[in-house]
Amino acid sequence: MSLIDPLHQASDAFAQRFPGAAPRFFQAPGRVNLIGEHTDYNGGFVLPVAIDRQVVLAARARNDELVRLWSVQFEQSSEFALDQIAPDATARWSNYVRGVAWALRGKGHCLQGMDAVVAGSVPIGSGLSSSAAMEVASAVAFRALSGLGLPSVELALLCQRAENEFVGIKCGLMDQYVSALGQRGQALLIDCRSLEYQRVPLPPDVAIVVCDTMKRRGLVDSEYNARRRECERGVELLQQHLPGIQYLRDVTSADLARLGETLPPIVLRRCRHVVSEDERTLRAVAALRAGRVEEFGRLMDQSHVSLRDDYQVSCRELDRMVELARSAPGCLGARMTGAGFGGCTVNLVRADSADAFVQQVGSTYAAEMRIMPEIYVCEASAGAAELVTA
Repeated sequence: MSLIDPLHQASDAFAQRFPGAAPRFFQAPGRVNLIGEHTDYNGGFVLPVAIDRQVVLAARARNDELVRLWSVQFEQSSEFALDQIAPDATARWSNYVRGVAWALRGKGHCLQGMDAVVAGSVPIGSGLSSSAAMEVASAVAFRALSGLGLPSVELALLCQRAENEFVGIKCGLMDQYVSALGQRGQALLIDCRSLEYQRVPLPPDVAIVVCDTMKRRGLVDSEYNARRRECERGVELLQQHLPGIQYLRDVTSADLARLGETLPPIVLRRCRHVVSEDERTLRAVAALRAGRVEEFGRLMDQSHVSLRDDYQVSCRELDRMVELARSAPGCLGARMTGAGFGGCTVNLVRADSADAFVQQVGSTYAAEMRIMPEIYVCEASAGAAELVTA
């Protein structure tokens, strides 16, 4: 598909909505997780990349505490005062901006009002984290326009707090972290307990291809919460034998082999996925650092099987998309990515085969499912920043 240019969209809409002095432009990328799924809230490891699909804010500071917003995608306005921040039930997209302002003020930061237009090329609802991109873009805009000395790690944490406590979605830290800290050509290994991170270079001769099944994730909220409870129950039961553990990331596959009979069968399956996924993620990083991309791909394949069978968060559309990918030219590995029950797969494909991969997977999936998938050949992108325009 053709790539939407959110910078020009935001610029044109700003000139129409807020005539006057030129705005400044801020961007934050979406993300895709290469491996490490449903490990973040278990204190484990994830390996996302920021992708070259962004949310862009065109913003100009005001001399009062009013924030006036316009969304290009939703063709809708919203405004609020910084001293009276409440959710907007009509323009729900604006709650990500409102939440960031609320979190910043809650930490004692003094903000200036602004006029802003939001535009984006991160597909909404596909699992590529358009919400975190909007939060982080808003945060870097407030930081710049208000002259805040706010490190990017702290900015990411405040954006997560905005989504958890203001928007009301209990996400982990991965999305905001990689959107704020991503670097071109590199993945980010995040330790979700210590919040430490390492940059992991990606080989230049492979492409990251994201395939959107077009299946929207209707069950994700209730099932996500159920999986969290099952993992927490696993920790409670295992602590009777392993009193030092705090998260499933503290448990090994050997521990589960020895103690699995003490767990209810469904809890054992959930724990087995998380424990093995953490181990796969660390092995995958070692493989990337050593240039063993085929091994990395096999670990992606194993991750999907574990998500499908033990964690049970896949669906017919995701499974079929993965099967088609594995039989396509140049595919090294394929797996579902995100919370599950729909959304996207992520595929590691040899760069010189990417076009053939897209053609074969897209046409076959469309013929079988009677819906055309959206397929994105992505690059690992830089994190959030102000854009310098001519």
